[in-house]
Amino acid sequence: MDSAAIDRFEASRGRLASLAYRLLGSAADAEDAVQDTFIRWQAADRERVQVPEAWLTKVVTNICLDRLRSARARHERAAGAWLPEPLLEGDPMLGPADTFEQRESVSLAVLTLLERLSPVERAVYVLREAFSYSHSEIAGILDITESASQQHVHRARIRVAAERHGGGEADPASARRVVEEFLAAAASGRTERLVALLTDDVTVVSDGAGLAKHLLRRKTRERVASFVRAGFKPTPAKRRLAGGSPAFHIARVNGATAVLAVVDGRVMGAVAVEVSDGKVASLCGIAAADRLARLNEQWRQHEPGVPVAHAW
Repeated sequence: MDSAAIDRFEASRGRLASLAYRLLGSAADAEDAVQDTFIRWQAADRERVQVPEAWLTKVVTNICLDRLRSARARHERAAGAWLPEPLLEGDPMLGPADTFEQRESVSLAVLTLLERLSPVERAVYVLREAFSYSHSEIAGILDITESASQQHVHRARIRVAAERHGGGEADPASARRVVEEFLAAAASGRTERLVALLTDDVTVVSDGAGLAKHLLRRKTRERVASFVRAGFKPTPAKRRLAGGSPAFHIARVNGATAVLAVVDGRVMGAVAVEVSDGKVASLCGIAAADRLARLNEQWRQHEPGVPVAHAW
């Protein structure tokens, strides 16, 4: 393959990776999908490819659909033990963030909700909302009709909107202040203050540090506050499991303010916090080591600053 063909692919690599990440929710799987696309690009009769960008988009999208439909993926996701992989702000895989729809489509909350869609619905939603493809273009990518594309995105929007809590953070500075207050209340054990900082319809989902067979879910302010407080309550067992006492930093993860638990420079857990009207609307906690690998790579290149709290 000549250098021009390689350059043409590399010019699209970032967009392809961002698309694959939104479809699969995993940076590692997205990188694999992009690499598979490159292999097919190598083998293709490129002189017959009229619009390389469209060809590459179709290939990577269908590779992702095959992965979503695979028996292994269906079993893992249906078993309820799956959460998307969090990415630190500035990671190029997060892709375009110029519009509200683009930022929303990469939030951990929406990526989790997209699991409830069919693979085709998910692909149409991402292509339309995050990358502004027309229904005509989507029809060509997925080999469906324009009418089907319109129906899929309509259903997807309704399902996402019906279960969406919060609505993103219009003011990250204000959200940070709420998260700092929330973190202080959790670390101090002031459960009543925690309850006051939660919206009436707050939700929390956690992977249980990768130790649980199913995702841990909590609803109602009192149950969520109790769950959060239990997570911050110091115990020798937690220190042994983490390898020390964590320092808590606040960062931006997938467009939301997040609390990162860091031990000896390594992120042991990330909790994305969505804030709405000055209160915490949802929490998404991820601590499985394999889900934090890329975030840790980015963290090592990041200037963390002074932690906002210590615990355990």
